[in-house]
Amino acid sequence: MLSSIKQTDPVVYDLICQEQARQNNSIRMIPSENCVSKAVMQATGSCLTNKYSEGYPGKRYYEGQQITDQVENLARERAKALFGAEAACVQPHSGSPANLATYCALAEPGDTIMGLALPHGGHLTHGWKVSYTGKFFKSVQYELNPETGRLDYDHILEMAKEHKPKILISGSSAYPREIDFSKFDEIAKAVGAYHVSDMAHIAGLVAGKAHMSPVPYADAVTTTTHKTLRGPRGGMVLAKEEHIAAINKAVFPGFQGGPHMHTISALAIALHEAMAPDFATYAAQIVANAKRLAEKLLEYGFDLVSGGTDNHLILMDLRNKGITGKPLAKALDRAHIVTNYNSVPGDTAGPFNPSGLRMGTPAITTRGMKEDQMDLIAGWINTICDNLENEDVIAKCGSEVLELCSQFPLPDTFVQPQ
Repeated sequence: MLSSIKQTDPVVYDLICQEQARQNNSIRMIPSENCVSKAVMQATGSCLTNKYSEGYPGKRYYEGQQITDQVENLARERAKALFGAEAACVQPHSGSPANLATYCALAEPGDTIMGLALPHGGHLTHGWKVSYTGKFFKSVQYELNPETGRLDYDHILEMAKEHKPKILISGSSAYPREIDFSKFDEIAKAVGAYHVSDMAHIAGLVAGKAHMSPVPYADAVTTTTHKTLRGPRGGMVLAKEEHIAAINKAVFPGFQGGPHMHTISALAIALHEAMAPDFATYAAQIVANAKRLAEKLLEYGFDLVSGGTDNHLILMDLRNKGITGKPLAKALDRAHIVTNYNSVPGDTAGPFNPSGLRMGTPAITTRGMKEDQMDLIAGWINTICDNLENEDVIAKCGSEVLELCSQFPLPDTFVQPQ
């Protein structure tokens, strides 16, 4: 696959090879990262990258759409079938424009939207002040219960009654517990709001029946197509039929021009893969791995937001260790364990060196790692945390990590649906 790149541009070829080696020789635990199948990867580099397809199937602005219409319709139908949705838009280039387009389809600039605060696990596009979602709209942010580290649905209802948002947003980017979307639906109905759910992080868990689905309870559900879903880098909106026309119009021509048909073809493949029986096994193992890792970290004395996890991610609060997240993330990276430093509820340390560390299990589960490997990873994290300045200890852990990685190479392909 890379021979043409090597011949045309050896510099880029070398960088790609270096990145391939880095991914193969590291335990990648950033919750939003994963490993796609060979089929998905090949589709993203197919001839469909050559085609402009502004508009939607049956209503394009350029000719030559005989094949692209079939590709997009296939992705739409598979998305609807997999998630039980009435309608789907598969054109968003990523999750952020999917969110903004959906808000603009259901509300007017200046209307109130209400989402989870960024330091409490929300996403920038849930109305945080530095995002344009916090500039286009009047944003109200709910927070986690400071005692439990969990969503407080009663308090969210009280806030919704007070602020009467046009849109109530459920979903998160750093919340380690299962979300009850039926309660968000009840709150939205109680105040006459639209319920928009962002399931970007958990889409694969939803597809694999390892997490409650927001689709029956939300007017619109936005998601990225990678992360736990294990597809290409892109976005998607699932919606009630009554809203899809407005959402489509907001995506194009509202925020985008031509869709990325090579990405949409790869999404169609990923959705097909997610329909296979083994995908549910994979989703369940993601959760099992995260739970086991959380248990071991707790045994080592780490403080976890909410006390554990129900999904694919863990959020560590390092204040009881007397350190911040950035130096630990850097030390772990030197030992080939890749995480990200992250704010935690009540954090006063600032976003560039916050008090937390976020990690997840999707990519290592795709590689075949299970509970026994989580025990090893927890031990390395604990050892490195206690030896942040000891490069000999960090190097020793790194050697052991490389040995583990050699036992679980990146998958070349996955079992395909029959």
